[in-house]
Amino acid sequence: MERIVITASPEETITVAMELGQRLKDGEVVALVGELGTGKTTFVKGLARSFFIPEEILSPSFLLGRTYRGRKVLHHLDLYRLRTEEEIWEAGLTEFLPPEEGVTAVEWADRFPRLIPKDAVWVILEHAGENRRKITLRQ
Repeated sequence: MERIVITASPEETITVAMELGQRLKDGEVVALVGELGTGKTTFVKGLARSFFIPEEILSPSFLLGRTYRGRKVLHHLDLYRLRTEEEIWEAGLTEFLPPEEGVTAVEWADRFPRLIPKDAVWVILEHAGENRRKITLRQ
């Protein structure tokens, strides 16, 4: 199944993510793809909002991953700085692919597609003009 949405603001991107988040079940993975600045972290903020997570969602680039707790647990991984699958294993991030509890959102998932579960929801974000994004959801 594929769905394409064009958003005109970060708030609209968050709304698309919230709609997806309401349908996600424990153990699912959301694989996020897009250039720098396309809204991957903004999309994760929408997932967090749908899980009623009160904390501010920050890009985990320097920590590689963060876990947030609300009505549902959200694991937020960022693979941007990693160069090899071995580094992902060494960092212990594969335990979240898929997670035993909650949902995992993976930024830069396309860098290591072999580690992403086959049933993951793929979210491809692209620039579509100033403040506009083309969001393709594939499952």
